[in-house]
Amino acid sequence: MAKDVGRTSAEVTRLSSESRRQREGSSNVGAFGSRTGDSDLVFLEGILPESNGTMMSDRSIDEQTVHCFDRLEEILAARGLDRSSVVKVTVQVTDPVDLSAVNDVYRERFDGAYPPRTTVGVSWLPGDAGVQFDVIAAAE
Repeated sequence: MAKDVGRTSAEVTRLSSESRRQREGSSNVGAFGSRTGDSDLVFLEGILPESNGTMMSDRSIDEQTVHCFDRLEEILAARGLDRSSVVKVTVQVTDPVDLSAVNDVYRERFDGAYPPRTTVGVSWLPGDAGVQFDVIAAAE
């Protein structure tokens, strides 16, 4: 790092190449990218309950979770993948009371073939959503 002292940000050499930086960012504040790298892993983050640029935060948590799954399936399909490609899910919820409803939708959508999952309680999500997914899928 010492070699970069006194340089402007434009002069500092980037450690990552263009192919390794996040691309295809969301317009929502807090969601910075949706794919990283050139491997068989696809990293998707910031999957929120939104439709045509409108956040569905006024809907029930069940509906918001269904919307997140619908968006996930659209994103995966655009890459030639489906839910069976999912290898890890991180679910973020703003109210722990909602976790039971999120779990019900999760069980329906994965139908017994559950990928590993981490659930995190957060104080806020973009657009005042109640739920958000981050997903890792494998393009095998």
